[in-house]
Amino acid sequence: MDELGRTREGYEADAEAYVDKYLSESIAARFGAAFTDAVDGDRLLDIGCGPGPDVETFVDDGYDVAGLDITRPFLREADDRIPEAAFVQGDMRYLPFDDATFDGVWASASFHHVPRREAAATLRECRRVLRAEGVAYVSVKREGYEKPADRDRYFEYYRPAEFRSLLDEAALDELEFRTGENWLSVLAKPTA
Repeated sequence: MDELGRTREGYEADAEAYVDKYLSESIAARFGAAFTDAVDGDRLLDIGCGPGPDVETFVDDGYDVAGLDITRPFLREADDRIPEAAFVQGDMRYLPFDDATFDGVWASASFHHVPRREAAATLRECRRVLRAEGVAYVSVKREGYEKPADRDRYFEYYRPAEFRSLLDEAALDELEFRTGENWLSVLAKPTA
């Protein structure tokens, strides 16, 4: 079983607790203003949407949203709560969408489950589904972040320079790059 399969099983083994945890807060409601201000259009993809708190925020703001996750219990919960959105089970490394489908791609606290050897290719997938004028938001755990006690889920941790290098490999240009004590986040657009 690969790292994402192990992560899926870790989430599914205690899905109810994770649903409660993730529904307690929308990251998009707290930190998504720069992303939505940069989006020119209304079609969004939330990669690693979990039970849908960010999808719900985007739908409430008038966007046409698709949510993608590998965890079935999360998708069932999201689909029950947010019938206005479309939810798809899938792997972010191989997005099941046509080229240039979305005006914005949101990957909050999900990309760090991808092993580093597949990270650049996964970011290229995000770029592939973006329209030429689209924007992507990606946040990851920063090197030095206190690692979770459980070993069921896989995490990759990044230093700012490493993460920037991945963006270059994926042909994504930074619009905004933020570093915090525990997190890195970027707002980027496809390289012209």
